[in-house]
Amino acid sequence: MMSNVLTVAGSDSGGGAGIQADLKTMLALGVHGMSVITAVTAQNSLGVQGAWELPVEAVRAQYRSVVDDIGVQAVKTGMLASAELVEAVAELIAGTDAPAVVDPVGVSKHGDPLLAASALDSVRTKLLPAATVATPNLDEVAQLTGVRVESEAELRRAAAAVLAYGPRWVLIKGGHLPGDAVDLLTDGSEEHWLRAPRHDNRHTHGTGCTLASAIAAQLAKGQAVPDAVAAAKEYVTGAVAAGFALGGGIGPVDHGWRFRGGA
Repeated sequence: MMSNVLTVAGSDSGGGAGIQADLKTMLALGVHGMSVITAVTAQNSLGVQGAWELPVEAVRAQYRSVVDDIGVQAVKTGMLASAELVEAVAELIAGTDAPAVVDPVGVSKHGDPLLAASALDSVRTKLLPAATVATPNLDEVAQLTGVRVESEAELRRAAAAVLAYGPRWVLIKGGHLPGDAVDLLTDGSEEHWLRAPRHDNRHTHGTGCTLASAIAAQLAKGQAVPDAVAAAKEYVTGAVAAGFALGGGIGPVDHGWRFRGGA
């Protein structure tokens, strides 16, 4: 039987990140993707030209509609925009008996803010405690905890700061550090260091959304968290290597790289 995965995130009209990236990732990894749209963005390879949040009741109705009838084996959250949406979604996933992967999206690849400053406290106190796995990048770690990571040795301190808010596992993404792409996955007692060669490719739009969705897909298929994260990292590394030019700016990773002759 196919596993069902639900993404709760914003729409990216350019198709490289957000809901669109999530659904492509889920298809590529053999699960049935479903969506709750939290915001609509006007977005392309150059940046985000506009963003419009959906009302909380529209988000809640989409979620209940899917979960109550179809059911889910995993949930992934992305762009939640406002404190009201963060709190509503946190309450929904806390009440759902399925693992939740929380990507605490703060800014876009182009530096555009995707989360109101007033929502940060709601992410810390409501959303992170409901997460099975939280997947912040280093900018998001700094936003949420004040911990700034300049080297691989500081990833542990960053992980401890995020774990203090209550997620069961945290994956600190060290992709912004020099050298190999190194991530640290930990639940506070066991540690898993994930390394991949850095690909000289600027077309990396959607990397974070894709990784979180890939983890959710693997969890939905019954994998343990360390195995799910390792498999997701392998998928994303291939997608980044195959990232392609689109428009005049930063293009997306290739969600379908395995169908195009990839490993």
